[in-house]
Amino acid sequence: MTAIIDYGVGNLFSLACSFGAVGAEAVLTSDPEVIKKADRLVLPGVGAFRDAAAKLRESGLWDLVKQQAAEGKPLMGICLGMQLLLDKSLEFGEYEGLGLISGVVRAMTDIVPAGLKIPQMGWNKLIMTGSSPVFANTPEGTYMYFVHSYYCDAPKEYISAVTEYGAPVTAALHRDNIYGCQFHPEKSGEAGLEVLRCFCKL
Repeated sequence: MTAIIDYGVGNLFSLACSFGAVGAEAVLTSDPEVIKKADRLVLPGVGAFRDAAAKLRESGLWDLVKQQAAEGKPLMGICLGMQLLLDKSLEFGEYEGLGLISGVVRAMTDIVPAGLKIPQMGWNKLIMTGSSPVFANTPEGTYMYFVHSYYCDAPKEYISAVTEYGAPVTAALHRDNIYGCQFHPEKSGEAGLEVLRCFCKL
């Protein structure tokens, strides 16, 4: 069973429906006991890093997510959820992340040429830069749906895919049992569903 962590941030309904579409059992929950019993966890998120981090702390789930990850349970962060996995964010200040993957969340304006629209919004293709089991059935050049203004600046060994938007932008991360997708698999059609299928096999 997959627990989709409900801490008041994220498009949870469509994400839950996507797991249902691949025949996987998934529950939306903020119950620590359900989270502990789950086989794997998903940390969604949309909006500002500061607000999402504050809500995750207020929910009492911040330390639990870190504990479950430390115990080896598969954890996938999606969009802002992936950014929360890093050490810190520089979005409108400096804010602490979960520290599950080394790196810093930075503004895309730092690397994207002037003239390109920010946020990056729409379909863009993946360029595989590493191996990750969630991409076992995802060919090079597969298009996914992105919506973001900030990106994950992480060590190369943790970046499993990038997308080109005037510059290489981190599209996915992987370190041990920790996974991240900057794109929205639940909005990326069959290609996105395949990523979720693979995650559910972990």
